[in-house]
Amino acid sequence: MTCLVTGGAGYIGSHIVASLQQHGYKVVVVDSLVSGLQSRIPGVPLLKVDISEEPSLKQMTDFAREHGVTSVIHTAALKSVPESVADPLGYFKVNVAGTVELLEAMKAAGAVNFVFSGTAAVYGMAKGTVTEDAPTLPINPYGETKLYCEQLLKDMNAVGQVRAASLRYFNVAGSGDDSRADNFATNLIPQVLRRIVAGDQPQIFGLDYDTEDGSCVRDYIHVVDLAEAHILTLKAIEKAGENWDFTVYNVGTGTGYSVVEVVERALAETGTELTYEVSPRRLGDPARIVANPAKIKAELGWEAKHTLDDMVASAWSGMQAVDK
Repeated sequence: MTCLVTGGAGYIGSHIVASLQQHGYKVVVVDSLVSGLQSRIPGVPLLKVDISEEPSLKQMTDFAREHGVTSVIHTAALKSVPESVADPLGYFKVNVAGTVELLEAMKAAGAVNFVFSGTAAVYGMAKGTVTEDAPTLPINPYGETKLYCEQLLKDMNAVGQVRAASLRYFNVAGSGDDSRADNFATNLIPQVLRRIVAGDQPQIFGLDYDTEDGSCVRDYIHVVDLAEAHILTLKAIEKAGENWDFTVYNVGTGTGYSVVEVVERALAETGTELTYEVSPRRLGDPARIVANPAKIKAELGWEAKHTLDDMVASAWSGMQAVDK
């Protein structure tokens, strides 16, 4: 069994590579190395290519054939919401056109099992606890590109050209190993840690929400748990074979953590004497939004094992290692 991981030298992708190896898979990687680091995947065959560029089709097809690829986990994508608003064309080229190129290459190489690293951004301004049947109304080009890819996979699955699933997740944090730490962090936990390192007080936007402590509640998932969810999904697809129908799974804790909880845990972990400062609410921030992971637990037996403490501690350890 050989699985190709796109973006496999990236933060999430490299954890998926490690998890695949632990499950006995042979692994190969396609990565442009724009943000990925080859040092995260020692000894793993790597094709350095931008999947959205025209020459990549033949290169990926030949690479997949050479290594006997039967399955793909697709994590390569541009992922910044503000950047997608400023450059929608660039995001559609990389995220949508790149996925089309990849699917054409995999079809030519005979690889049919496909796990898509999706996003909860497809839910747009959803509130509360979100299930997979919630309306998909993305409010930015990033979320739109991911939803387009899901629809393509669903259509191809319907005619037997792929056997695909998409994992929708919110905020990823932590690290399974300092060597795979996140060095392009944009989520709350690494942002808070960066401010502490710089000697700046972490900011909390609004303490007057209808939540337990007045701050917004969000869903966070440890990257190791997320990687495991990808592998369990792939195994389910492989087991079902031609009987597999396209599906989506939410991946999260199902409970969420408040911004105050996250900030206070980060302050404690770093041993700083700083405290947080409260700023006015940001426009459009819902009080609570968390993923309901009941479906993936019921169908695949997956559930999050790592706590907020694990996420913050490993993120802090990884950040210190990266900064050395």
